[in-house]
Amino acid sequence: MVAWFRAFLPKEERFFTHFNNHAQIVVAGAEALRSLLDGGDEVPHYCQVIKARENEADEITHEVLLAVRRTFITPFDRGDIKDLINAMDDAIDQMHQTAKTIMLFEVRSFEPEMREMGDLIVQAARLMAEAVPLLASINKQAARLGILTDEITHIEGRADDIHDEGLRKLFHAHRHNDPMAYIVGTELYSRLERVMDRLEDVANEVHGIVIENV
Repeated sequence: MVAWFRAFLPKEERFFTHFNNHAQIVVAGAEALRSLLDGGDEVPHYCQVIKARENEADEITHEVLLAVRRTFITPFDRGDIKDLINAMDDAIDQMHQTAKTIMLFEVRSFEPEMREMGDLIVQAARLMAEAVPLLASINKQAARLGILTDEITHIEGRADDIHDEGLRKLFHAHRHNDPMAYIVGTELYSRLERVMDRLEDVANEVHGIVIENV
């Protein structure tokens, strides 16, 4: 009876605007991260770009969490709203942490596998940004949402394989003559893997929302 009653009440739709804006920021952060991985003198610039995008994302996350507390009728479960925006925010946070690590160790050149992981991060972020607006029409878009979230999961698996291959090459290249390069390289691979994992977390949150609401 309660669910039937809620279905006829007006819902607060600004959540979808916030989700969409945040998703676009995540894409912008991913694209800046990919440009950063090309290396060279522009690395500090792209680190600053990622930091700025992370700050923008934090503001939207704060607005969403505030709206959850103040809104009587939400588009879907309050816990799902909080989990989704926090998962999205974790993705851009991990991009920022990656940039901070790069600045800390003054890295200006990157392995080919790191750039490949960057390519996949951009792909996953764009798929996420395509998926998030579809939540506003969740019943009509359930099938498409399933395809998009499955593709993000598939990309995460490919990123894992590239991560492992990159670590193997890093070990063989530096195990005898430059252990510090190996240590720094493993930290960067770990950071990139976490970015990809957080994007998969967003896909999992979207998938869970579809299951609960369709």
